Amino acid sequence: MFDEDLLYGFSSVLIAVTLFVLIILANEAGYRFAQRFSEKPDEAVKSQTTSVQAGILGLLALLLGFSFTMSLQRYDGRSASVIEEANAIGTAYLRVGLLSEPFATEVHSLIANYVDLRIEGGGIDMADSSVREAAIEKTVELQGQLWRRAIDAADADPRPITSGYFIQSLNEVFDAFGRRQAALEKHIPEIVLFLLFAIFVISGYISGYSAGLHRRRAWMATMSMTALIVLVIFIVIDLDRPRRGLIQVDQSSIAGLKRQIEKGIGS
Repeated sequence: MFDEDLLYGFSSVLIAVTLFVLIILANEAGYRFAQRFSEKPDEAVKSQTTSVQAGILGLLALLLGFSFTMSLQRYDGRSASVIEEANAIGTAYLRVGLLSEPFATEVHSLIANYVDLRIEGGGIDMADSSVREAAIEKTVELQGQLWRRAIDAADADPRPITSGYFIQSLNEVFDAFGRRQAALEKHIPEIVLFLLFAIFVISGYISGYSAGLHRRRAWMATMSMTALIVLVIFIVIDLDRPRRGLIQVDQSSIAGLKRQIEKGIGS
């Protein structure tokens, strides 16, 4: 999915810098066009241009706020899914103690391997589809092994308070895996980003054109506004890029679970 996106192959810093340059160039083009082809414009033209500029900036603010909220919600969802999966695996690990031997020892080892796979999978670039799919296949295969051992334990001890509780927690582990994978696939459609970029460039051109009509412009204000806009879009893009951007989802919950499991196995 991500490897098919046009923008995902480029760093968020490069996209932000390119956008900044395009807006400045568009502003300069608008300024020069107004000075060259709009000799002595009347006040009505200036007023109308200012109104158009204000409308475009209002639309820009609306879309930018919408995109920022969308990317932040997706980031929060991915963060919550990591914690949810760690909690589900931790619960299953604790309930392994309800199983009889030799199932308990075998399942302990399988869950430890499962945690290692989930930590490894959490660091794979979403654009690297071949490595990501291989990791998912390993995880699903290990899920099958866990499920088979759970069924064997249930056949040996069918009491719901022992094997039944463990099977229930194992189901939660599998469901949490699916929800985490689904959260990773959710991101802002690229058509929305391209629309944002187009409005940014157009707003830069209109701003320069308006300054050209008035025969003066404030470079410091223009540069500051452009820099702030680009900074926000950088954050939007970076939040929307799981395992690739500068802003990464915290994996400490599942890493802490690994340490707890290692202590439990070693004790």
